[in-house]
Amino acid sequence: MEQLFSLAEHFISINGEGQRAGELALFLRFTGCDLRCVWCDTLWAVPKDAPHKDKDLRSLLDIARDAVSHGVRNVTLTGGEPLMQKGIVRLFEALLDMGLRVEIETNGSVALAPFIRDKRPDFNMDYKLPDSGMESRMIIDNISLLQANDTLKFVCASHRDLLRAYEVIQQTKPKCKVYFSPVFGKIEPADMVEFIKEKGLGEVRLQLQLHKFIWDPQKRGV
Repeated sequence: MEQLFSLAEHFISINGEGQRAGELALFLRFTGCDLRCVWCDTLWAVPKDAPHKDKDLRSLLDIARDAVSHGVRNVTLTGGEPLMQKGIVRLFEALLDMGLRVEIETNGSVALAPFIRDKRPDFNMDYKLPDSGMESRMIIDNISLLQANDTLKFVCASHRDLLRAYEVIQQTKPKCKVYFSPVFGKIEPADMVEFIKEKGLGEVRLQLQLHKFIWDPQKRGV
């Protein structure tokens, strides 16, 4: 039987975060997530039975080809938690074979080892901090698998979160790009800059979610 993907929505927009922030991308958002972060901004896509359409691989590749015809070269697989989709390897390998740059936004609770291969996407991985309520679910060993093209993101809601992010960085010494991002409306970005300066985190980048400033923070499909 053909593997079906639970596609909540798809659209072309700019990447709002990560190393390709500001670049056009096709977003494929899938339903289902194993975490329930306090500050989640896509709760509507968390349940497996959230509104979606079942799509086979061919249908998703047709969506990608249409995006390519509009000048898009990036594909962002997001959710929910896209690595929970059965068949996700077939999807990202097929997209890579089309010459697209593929990034997967993953929540840090899914082991990355099964997805590390010669031909693989770039991972934009969260490490959930204390205020998320989900830090106990993090697989810290994932960090050692991230390479230069990957991104490790700490979404911070408080000074406590910043301190924990600093501890994780000191413990794991990431080889990838590291970003701090504020929970919208919970912490002042200026305070985060002061923390980065205080701790001498010269390799850490502060990043604001572009979508929250360009569109209404609750708007979907952007």
